[in-house]
Amino acid sequence: MTKIRTRYAPSPTGKMHVGNLRSALYEFLIAKHAGGDFMLRIEDTDQERFVEGATEIIYRTLEKAGLKHDEGPDKDGGYGPYIQSERMKTGIYMKYAKELIDKGEAYYCFCDKERLAGLKTEIVEGKEIMVYDKHCLSLSREEVEEKLKAGVPFVIRQNNPTEGSTTFHDELYGDITVNNSELDDMILIKSDGYPTYNFANVVDDHTMNITHVVRGNEYLSSSPKYVRLYEAFGWEVPVYVHLPLITDENHKKLSKRSGHSSFEDLIEQGFLTEAIVNYIALLGWSPEDNREIFSLDELIKEFDYHRISKSPAVFDIVKLKWMNGEYFKAMEEEVFYNMAKPYLLKALGDGFDLRKIAAMVKTRIEIFPDIAEQVDFFKELPEYDIQMYTHKKMKTDAASSLEVLKEVLPILEEQEDYSNDALYQRLLAYVEQKGCKNGYVMWPIRTAVSGKQMTPAGATEIMEILGKEESLKRLRIGIEKLQG
Repeated sequence: MTKIRTRYAPSPTGKMHVGNLRSALYEFLIAKHAGGDFMLRIEDTDQERFVEGATEIIYRTLEKAGLKHDEGPDKDGGYGPYIQSERMKTGIYMKYAKELIDKGEAYYCFCDKERLAGLKTEIVEGKEIMVYDKHCLSLSREEVEEKLKAGVPFVIRQNNPTEGSTTFHDELYGDITVNNSELDDMILIKSDGYPTYNFANVVDDHTMNITHVVRGNEYLSSSPKYVRLYEAFGWEVPVYVHLPLITDENHKKLSKRSGHSSFEDLIEQGFLTEAIVNYIALLGWSPEDNREIFSLDELIKEFDYHRISKSPAVFDIVKLKWMNGEYFKAMEEEVFYNMAKPYLLKALGDGFDLRKIAAMVKTRIEIFPDIAEQVDFFKELPEYDIQMYTHKKMKTDAASSLEVLKEVLPILEEQEDYSNDALYQRLLAYVEQKGCKNGYVMWPIRTAVSGKQMTPAGATEIMEILGKEESLKRLRIGIEKLQG
């Protein structure tokens, strides 16, 4: 069997969209699952959309995500150059375009903007598309040579038939047939000499021995034109895998306005790379069982592209946050501490046992920025309502809480050892003496020392971090509030 070769061929136009990262991931997994090669090719022929620094973003994102390419601009595997603008300098695109002209499968078009503006248009997928009328196809060889010698600007167009039909096969959608009358004579070489995205794609994929082409299903409508090009050259058509659309929670196409449409957005928002990759793998693909947590190596082993769905995949930020939280829970303490430390320092500054606080929040946060809200009370006791002392389950209210705080205050004033264990044992003795449940005592104390409904730790763990002086100060404030 032919060795599987896939390629990720992004255009350097900005941040890497979630959809682009999914394409790269699926291409990587398809190749690696079968022991094949994964190639990186930079498609920079659209100079108007080129963004300075975007190529570096592509490299950085792939490296962070663990999608190591076997070939690319920085790893020559014998099929280079791997950047389209550099490939163009070799004359490869014009060479193949002229080959199609010689076969009658393409032709020079010298129509100016004024003439093109007067041609009829059609609505295709909600967009108004100009339909070319093959006007220049009727030019004689002599007329063409004359215009070329005179330096008349031209493009080279694909010569598609107007009768019959074209059928192509997609691994997910099966056989798709379109009437040739729907196929416009798309431009292959633009007036600036650059190839169009569609044409360069076909030439590069063939000359680089790409076996599987994986891309978004928005390219389904263009595929018959691709297939016509392969057939015109007499080349083998690659395996096509068109991926489902990724939508937001409102089932609209995921856009930049969502705030989490790119890999960099998600990293900035405090998500882990491993969780992002894991989640994106499940946007359109599902394993045989209902498992959801996968390492990249496990994805390579399990990934079967035939299990990709045709239905749109919903990008659910709530689900991604849950998954990120699961990764935090499974993370080694030291690794988590080193990653959480900048967020802890920003929220609290120095002067606290950040390692202990990190251990407290590790299983309680979903993204790193959640840390601030979890720990801010350590730095400063917030204003709080005494209604927080009332807890039905703990059977506490303002009166009982005041009684407990007044009784434990002298006990905790005498206590010298403010370690969690020592404090807990001392308060447990008070609970037994009082003949009540733990929560009846711990709830008012935790409320007084934190001023919050929810905390990442219990009363004595919080007091250990705060120390004796600050803990007693907050207990006295609690008593004053309750008496007031």
